[in-house]
Amino acid sequence: MSENNPSSRLYPTRIDIPAEARTKIAELLNQTLAATLDLKTQVKQAHWNVKGTDFYQLHELFDEIATELEEYIDLIAERVTALGGYALGTVRLAATNSILPEYPFDIDAGIDHVTALADRFAPYAKHIRAAINKTNDLGDADTADLYTEVSRTIDKRLWFLEAHLQASATNGKDGAAIPSKTQQPAVAR
Repeated sequence: MSENNPSSRLYPTRIDIPAEARTKIAELLNQTLAATLDLKTQVKQAHWNVKGTDFYQLHELFDEIATELEEYIDLIAERVTALGGYALGTVRLAATNSILPEYPFDIDAGIDHVTALADRFAPYAKHIRAAINKTNDLGDADTADLYTEVSRTIDKRLWFLEAHLQASATNGKDGAAIPSKTQQPAVAR
């Protein structure tokens, strides 16, 4: 534990998880903290800049999602410190340590913002599910439970975003979906 590296620094605690495991968990939580902060600011970017016929609905949805993420940011940072770790939650650290791609600045249409956010929620959701397994393997059911709570909400929000994208893929009178270039036709069995 280097005093110069705050991600591996631990404070004394009576929590009965071994220090080596707590260090790994705190590092994972700090990576999640960075990604969650980044995701929240990207959602706010969409909230501020969305345009089009679905403006109000998407503006409100994005603000609601950002508020949820703010609550998770606090829970994640507090879990780091409860384990004796040092929460690394500045904007600069989030930008440096986030697993997410940069948000596109050349979009304004609602559907483009929905697509950009879905493209960020999917890898974030994957990260959260992997963290559930890692923290369970490290003997920390409480942190795994925190990740499970976040996972349920993120999967729900990804579903909401994808529902907008699926609706935009329908056409015509019968509402049949337009197959994407990656979809294969159904095969009779």
